Amino acid sequence: MYRHPSFAVDDREFIRSSIAERRLGTLVVTQGGGFEASPLPWLLVGDELHGHVVTTNPLVGICDAGVPCLVVFDVADGYVSPSWYPSKVEHGRVVPTWNYVAVHVHGSVRTVSDPEWIHDQVRSLTDMMELSRPDPWSVSDAPDTFIQKQLSSITGLVVTIDRIEAKAKLSQNRTEADRVAVQDNIGDGRSGVGLAGYMANPSL
Repeated sequence: MYRHPSFAVDDREFIRSSIAERRLGTLVVTQGGGFEASPLPWLLVGDELHGHVVTTNPLVGICDAGVPCLVVFDVADGYVSPSWYPSKVEHGRVVPTWNYVAVHVHGSVRTVSDPEWIHDQVRSLTDMMELSRPDPWSVSDAPDTFIQKQLSSITGLVVTIDRIEAKAKLSQNRTEADRVAVQDNIGDGRSGVGLAGYMANPSL
């Protein structure tokens, strides 16, 4: 990932919380001169990402012995209109851009076939996602025979993390007035949801 010094993020806690907030990351591996990729939900466990995939996914055959990989987390993003900038009125030298927070995890990925590991991974992920609900669903709510059949059709994945690159492009290169204006407007509409909160973070 190209990281301009103004936008580079190296804060470990911010990076870990961003992954935990987004959950969904696209796993990318190479295959025969091309690429195979799938968006998958992940749990960050120590220095590993734990996930699972349906066994019929080509990723299973590619990753069974462990291969280099990249997991891309598009944490938040949104279009920035130059019309929001006070500087548009002052001098007009403004153009559109895109703000975003992104995390790239580099490492190696291998498959896990142990049924107990897969069951624990699915249960942990489900419990995490259901935690804030008033009536959280649990894996144990479904009949055991049904769950076992579902689990038999998926394969576990473990990404051993080598390094992480993170970038938060949040108008840090603009004037304070322009940045405040973007923060006030970025959450409007479908695009930019969540970015205002990141822009309010004084460390970014």
